[in-house]
Amino acid sequence: MAEMASMAPTSGGQYHWCSMLAPSSCRVFLSYITSWLVICGWQAVLSGSGYLGGNQVVALIALNNADYVPQLWHGTLLFWAFILVAVFINTVTSRALPKIEIAILVLHIVGFFAFMIPIVHLAPAKASSHEVFTRLSNGGEWPSQGLSFFIGLIGSVFAMFGCDSVVHMAEETRNAEVVVPWCMVSATLLNGAFGWGMVIAIVFVTVDIFAALDSPTGSLGFPIMEITYSALGSKAGASTLIAILLFMTAAGTIAAMATSSRMIWALARDRGLPGWHLVTKLQPKTAIPTLAIIITSIVAGLIGLVNIGSATAFNAVISLSVSSLYATYIITESLLLWRRCTGAIRPYQKHFFPSDSTGDQDGDGTNRLIWGPFHLPGIFGIAVNFFAVAFGLIIFFFSFWPVATPVTPVTMNYSILMTAAVVLFAVLYYVLYAKKVYNGPIVEVSLYASALEKAPAEKISLGTAI
Repeated sequence: MAEMASMAPTSGGQYHWCSMLAPSSCRVFLSYITSWLVICGWQAVLSGSGYLGGNQVVALIALNNADYVPQLWHGTLLFWAFILVAVFINTVTSRALPKIEIAILVLHIVGFFAFMIPIVHLAPAKASSHEVFTRLSNGGEWPSQGLSFFIGLIGSVFAMFGCDSVVHMAEETRNAEVVVPWCMVSATLLNGAFGWGMVIAIVFVTVDIFAALDSPTGSLGFPIMEITYSALGSKAGASTLIAILLFMTAAGTIAAMATSSRMIWALARDRGLPGWHLVTKLQPKTAIPTLAIIITSIVAGLIGLVNIGSATAFNAVISLSVSSLYATYIITESLLLWRRCTGAIRPYQKHFFPSDSTGDQDGDGTNRLIWGPFHLPGIFGIAVNFFAVAFGLIIFFFSFWPVATPVTPVTMNYSILMTAAVVLFAVLYYVLYAKKVYNGPIVEVSLYASALEKAPAEKISLGTAI
C-alpha cells in the first residue's frame, strides 16, 4: 500500500488506486464500489473509536465506584462527547492540527513507558515464561486451537489496521509521494513494536485471566483495567495509567474523524456522492471540508443511538471496519500484484509527479503507470505484495466469524450482512444515478503541481488541489 501511496498520494486512496490499476473495462465501476467500502469502513472506525472511548470511561467509573450500575445510554452520551471533541479539534483548531498530532505522537511514546514500567515493576506476582509462551487458550471453544488462533487475529487486526489513514490526508502534505509511504511504514513498525511489547508485559502480570474477565470492568469488555489495578494495588494509580489509554483513544477518534471526512470530501469532488456539489465546498479561511466533517459526525452520532436500543445491532454496524477496509486492501493490492508481475509499471523517474501515474493511455493504460520514489523492486517486492494479498484474504475471511461457540443471535457476527448491504447499495446507486456523473477520480496535474512549487509552508490545503 505504501508503494501505491507513493505512485498516487491522493485523498481518494484505495478507490483512486483501483481506478489507476484496474482494466479499462471495469475501472470506473470497480473504483466506485471500492470508494463506498472505504467510506463505510472509516465511518465504522470512527464510530468504533468513539464507542470504545465512551465505554472506557464507563468502565473506569465502575472501577472506582462499586455501586455504579452502567447503562447503555451512559456509553452513548460519552461516545457523543468523544465525537464532539474530535469535531472541535478538526474544525476550530484545524490550523494547529499538525502540531497537535506531533504532541500526540510524543505522548504516545512517553505514555507507553509510563504505563508499562509501573505495571511490570510493581506487579506482586508474575506468570512464568513457560506459561506466557507455551500456554494456549481456546476461550471460544472452537474445535481446534488453530481455528481459535485465526479468529483471535481479528482483535489484533482491529488494533493495528488503518495505515491508509495518512493517505487520505496526502493532499495536505508536502512531498507526499515520499512522506506518506514512510509514515505508513514507520507507524506500522512503531505501533507493532509497542503493541507486541504491551501484550507480552500484560500477559506476564496477568496471573488469573479468568478473574480479570469476570471483574466489573472485565464484564464491560475492559479486563485491562482490573489487571492494572491488581498490578498496582491502587485505584488512584490504576486510574492515572488508564487515563493515558483514554487520551490515546481520543487521539484515535480525532484521526479517524479527519480521515473519514477527507474520504467523503474526495468522493464528493469526484461526483460520487449524493449532493456532491455541496459537500465539495471548503471553509474559505482554512480550506477544511467543514461540511464533510459535519456529515461524518452526524452519521456517527446516529449510529451511537443504535447502541441505546441494541448493543448487538451497534456492533453489527461497526463490524464493517475490518471487513470493508480489508476488502479494499485486497482489491488494490491484487491489482498492483497483477500489474507488477506483467511489467506494466514503468520505473521511477526523477522528475515524476504522482498525478502522471493515471493509467489512462494506450488502451489499458499500462504506459501511464509509473512507480513512485518508494518502491520495493524485483522478487522482494513481488513476495511482499503476494504476502499482503494472502494475509488480507485470511483476515477478510475470518472477519465474518463469530468470536465464540455456541453462536446465538447476540453473539452472531453480522459483518457479512453489513458488508453485502454496502456493496448492494453502491451497485444500485451506481446503476441508477452515479454512472451518469461519476467517471472515476478527477486527476488535477498542473494546478496541483504549481501549488506544490509555490506553497511556502509544510502543509498544503485541500483547496489548493482543485
